Amino acid sequence: MRRRQPPVRPDPLYESATRRHELTRSRAVQALRELDRAGTPVTFAKVAQAAGVSRSWLYTQPDISNQIRRLRQKTNDAGSGGAIPVGQRSTDASLRARLTAALDRNKQLADENARLRRQLARALGDQRSAGVRSGNNPEGLGSRDKAASVPSATLSTTGRRRSQPRLTRKLKITSVSSIPGSRAIRYAAV
Repeated sequence: MRRRQPPVRPDPLYESATRRHELTRSRAVQALRELDRAGTPVTFAKVAQAAGVSRSWLYTQPDISNQIRRLRQKTNDAGSGGAIPVGQRSTDASLRARLTAALDRNKQLADENARLRRQLARALGDQRSAGVRSGNNPEGLGSRDKAASVPSATLSTTGRRRSQPRLTRKLKITSVSSIPGSRAIRYAAV
C-alpha cells in the first residue's frame, strides 16, 4: 500500500522571485530598445541606469548582454554618425549646400578685405600727399614735396597678408598728383 502524497503547493517565494526576474528582464529589454531607438550609444552602464538594474546582473543574462554587445558594435562601426538618430542626421545634399554657402561667404569676405585694403592704401596715399599729420606719427609727414618724393607704401596686388604664401607683385607709389577734384597715384613695380 502506497501512501498518497498530498498535492504539492506552489512555493510563494519561488513564484515571487520568478515574477520579479521577469519584470526586471522586461525593464532591461525595454531600456535597451529605447536607447537604440533614441540613437544613444548602447552600453552596459546606460542600460543598467535606464532599467534600474545592476551591470553585473546584465552580464549574467546572456541574451541581453549579447544584444548590448551587438548594438555597441553597430554604433562603433557607424562611427560618430551612429550616435545621431537617423531622422536627425544631415543628408549629403544638405552638407554640400552648407559647404557651398560657406565657400561663397569666404569668397565674399576675401573680396571685401581686398577692397578695404585698396581703400586704405588710397586714403593713406591721399593723407600723405595732403601732408596731413597721422595720429600715430606725432612729427607729422612734412611738406607736399617731401611726401611726393618719398615712396610711401608697398602694396601687394593680391590684397592678401604677406604671411600668406602666394606669388605677388609689389608696388611702390612713385608720385602723387594733387589736381583738385581728381586723384592720380602712379605706381611702379619694385
